[in-house]
Amino acid sequence: MSDLLTGGLEVVLAAFAISLAFRSYFAKPKLPHSGTLPPGPPLLPILGSALAVDVTAPWLTYKAWGSDVVYTRLFGQDNIVINSERVARDLLEHRSQNYSDRPEIATNELFGIDYTTAFMRYGSRWRLHRKILHQSFRQDAVPNFRPMQVTKTYDLLLSLLEDPLDYPEHFEVHSGSVIMSAVYSYDAARRHDYMIQRATMGLEIILKEMRPEVAAVFSAFPFLLRLPSWLPGMRLKRVSPLAKELALENMESPFAHTERGLATGSISSCMVADHLLELDDSYGDSAWQKKAVKESAATAFGAGTETTAAVLMNFILVMILYPDVQQKAHKLVDSVVGAKKLPTFHDRPSLPYIDAILRECMRWRPVFPLAIMHAAVESDVYEDYYIPKGAIITPNVWAMCHNEDKYINASDFNPDRFLNPDGTLTDDTVSFVWGFGRRICPGRHLAESSIWSAMTCMLAVFNFSRAKDETGREIEIEPRWHGGLTVRPMPFPCSITPRNADMDITALQHLISVSG
Repeated sequence: MSDLLTGGLEVVLAAFAISLAFRSYFAKPKLPHSGTLPPGPPLLPILGSALAVDVTAPWLTYKAWGSDVVYTRLFGQDNIVINSERVARDLLEHRSQNYSDRPEIATNELFGIDYTTAFMRYGSRWRLHRKILHQSFRQDAVPNFRPMQVTKTYDLLLSLLEDPLDYPEHFEVHSGSVIMSAVYSYDAARRHDYMIQRATMGLEIILKEMRPEVAAVFSAFPFLLRLPSWLPGMRLKRVSPLAKELALENMESPFAHTERGLATGSISSCMVADHLLELDDSYGDSAWQKKAVKESAATAFGAGTETTAAVLMNFILVMILYPDVQQKAHKLVDSVVGAKKLPTFHDRPSLPYIDAILRECMRWRPVFPLAIMHAAVESDVYEDYYIPKGAIITPNVWAMCHNEDKYINASDFNPDRFLNPDGTLTDDTVSFVWGFGRRICPGRHLAESSIWSAMTCMLAVFNFSRAKDETGREIEIEPRWHGGLTVRPMPFPCSITPRNADMDITALQHLISVSG
């Protein structure tokens, strides 16, 4: 409960005398003659179910409520939580015309991210963003990025060999550098790149503070945003100026880099350059199109960086916690690739177990345990359940990933669940971790291939094990996760060592040169 108070709930409680005047917060949705609201927890006036939710992991509370579809109210806002993959596909894909909108989130403008494609309301502006992103990152376009992805993977290997203790930063730099190259043709420095550091700093603030339950408080009581930042509970007002400054900088600076490169002819093909070259002044809306390119490019960086880095953190953790999985993967890579070169994308069809590990990493601890919220454009009835117009629709991805009927012993990490008896991959791609319907992540194919390349090459070069204390005793890992909108493991002590005892920077550079 303390985290939610920090997010501003204590201010809401102090303002109850004012809030009680707003009768709309007491009103229940008017039901049609047929249909009932989905089941849900008992509701308190104004607060709704706020006190019943574990704000540190609300997805666990929603799953524990036990229904495929749950109705609740939070500060007067209708909320539908979907715990079932089947229901999510029925509504968000098969009825996408009614469920592709996003709710208004009062804090988006405060943080300077109201331009972000992922949070944008459904409409012509969003459709232009989506078109730009889809054209650049559709599945048949992603192979064009493979040479760059391989180069960035090699940079990651060198960084891990030089300084294995700083592995969390290496993953952030790697994921950021891949997307910065694909979007802006910006070649980030392998260590301590200024533009990457500024971008990840802004992203960290936003993802930490933009928790759904905090946004709900300020969306329900927008007058709170006019209160001074020094008041208790107004942390958002204190951190938002820096976040907004960074959001603007991270949208403008890399875009300007690409524009300069186009002017001097020193830039290679990338998302921004390709779309700027296609701008057509004859239609009189080139400025609007250019703005859309700039905004969707900034969105791509934020989405791509966090997903890749978080999954790679999960990967290292499970390689240590489940050494038998790591050993099996090592043997497979050795048998397919050998010791004299590094794996490439050409080897992927022969390494289905690595793909199974990748899928299990995304399922075991999904980066977005709650998918970004959808909104119902019109009232609807689904399986006799009434869904009010304007209701927020929250897919509980965690519940879908931990559905015991589909994933037996779901809390265990088991890549074999994605393999057929003959060793081939199953049809279950865990695609729901990327979202649903028209709002599915357009960069998922690029992100997945980057993760695969990094995982496979790290397995070829390194052993991952528990770190040892000064007495030589292994340090036990107690996994802990942190986050807000997204979740990733907190840094943990570990040992990352070359599988080949003779491996040094020179030897690794040679291995890279013969593998390219």
